Amino acid sequence: MSELSWDDVVEMPNELDDETAEALLRDATEVQDMTGEVCPYPQVEAKKAIAGLSPGDVLVQKTDHVPSTENVPKAVGDDATAKVWQSGDGRYRIFLRKE
Repeated sequence: MSELSWDDVVEMPNELDDETAEALLRDATEVQDMTGEVCPYPQVEAKKAIAGLSPGDVLVQKTDHVPSTENVPKAVGDDATAKVWQSGDGRYRIFLRKE
C-alpha cells in the first residue's frame, strides 16, 4: 500500500475500506479509545487533545456511541477537520485533523 494521507479519509463512513482505516489509525498522532463512553466525555477529551496537537496532526477517537460521531466534530469546531469511518460491526473512528 502506498503512503496514506488525510485525503484517504472519506466523507461517507462506509466508503473507507478496513485496510485503509487500519493504516490511518496506525499513522495517527494520538488515539483515544472511547468505546463504552457517552457524551459529553468524548467531546471534552477530544477538545483537550486537539488543543495539545500541532497543525496537521491527527487524533483518532474509537467509539461505539453513535451520537459521538456528530457531537465530537461539532465540539472541536474550527479547531479541527473531522471525518468518520464506520466498521461493519457498529464501531466508529472519528478522524480529527488539527487546523
